[in-house]
Amino acid sequence: MTTSVREEMIFGLGNPLLDISANVDSEFLKHYELKENDQILANEKHSDLFEKMIEKFEVSYIPGGATQNAIRVAQWMLGIKHSTSFTGCIGKDRFGEILEKIIDKEGVQPLYRYSEQEKTGTCAVCITEEKHLRSLVAYLGAANHFCREHIDSEKVWKVVEKAQVIYTAGFVLTACPEAMLRLAQYACNTPKIFALNLSAPFLSKFFKEPLTNLIPYTDYLFGNETEFETFAEENGIESKDLKEIALAVSNLPKADCNKPRTVVLTHGSQPTIVATGGQVREFPVLKIDKEDIVDSNGAGDAFVGGFLSCLARNCTLEECVAGGNYAANYVLKQSGVQLPTPSTFQWV
Repeated sequence: MTTSVREEMIFGLGNPLLDISANVDSEFLKHYELKENDQILANEKHSDLFEKMIEKFEVSYIPGGATQNAIRVAQWMLGIKHSTSFTGCIGKDRFGEILEKIIDKEGVQPLYRYSEQEKTGTCAVCITEEKHLRSLVAYLGAANHFCREHIDSEKVWKVVEKAQVIYTAGFVLTACPEAMLRLAQYACNTPKIFALNLSAPFLSKFFKEPLTNLIPYTDYLFGNETEFETFAEENGIESKDLKEIALAVSNLPKADCNKPRTVVLTHGSQPTIVATGGQVREFPVLKIDKEDIVDSNGAGDAFVGGFLSCLARNCTLEECVAGGNYAANYVLKQSGVQLPTPSTFQWV
């Protein structure tokens, strides 16, 4: 039986970024030594890139960061203001103000920690006008300065206690794994669901210990084929078959055996693999014509957001996957994770 939508159903913890997007020329890319269709972290040579981009081109401001994107999509699906909440660290600056205003307008309840020393994390999305290729330059800034104490603050913890689903992307492992573990262990002792995303292959390699600490408390584990293949290699799962990997990961030791782990493995246009309770199932994705695909960046986050919105309403597994497919299909037709029209998802 599905649950009606209410406030603060889903709580997210992540690395908030403000995407600054613009169509740029080849001279701009050359000046900052950027390559088309590439992703890098900002360094000293990019110190004035963001301001120059704003001065020279017409820019769009779009909330970014994996968890924040998923939460925004879940909010879009659920529809009622503040049915989702999100925390992370931003700076006390102009970009932070822009970011907070946008997600609040979209209906997400902002619960940011504010850094006095660090600037709000930003990502320059440099789109070449000729080929429509993207060069991404990310500056994590304040996002890397989250602390567990913020989770325990009265304002934030009240929201955590009301949440049905708690979600975080693996990228927070680089900033504050203690906060992730605090949330995971708390959810384990309640009917709440703790969901985690593997997020990137390097996390399984270089942040193996804190990730391993989280897995026993994880009720839903998301990731794509590359992320799960790397996770399997790092955890002694010898199979190369994706269905076997998903099943093996779902059967890893669980702190609360009354809540079996569900593994959700996305694979681009290939069927989504879901393993839980000793069984593996495949769900086809929604078909989309190549000419209708505007941007594949963020489609995975959108799938998670759609899935979580259904999960928070106690929908069936089939309905959760359908919600994920709907959201991913919609975002594929947008430039970035933008939600210009209301969701038309048909709730059961």
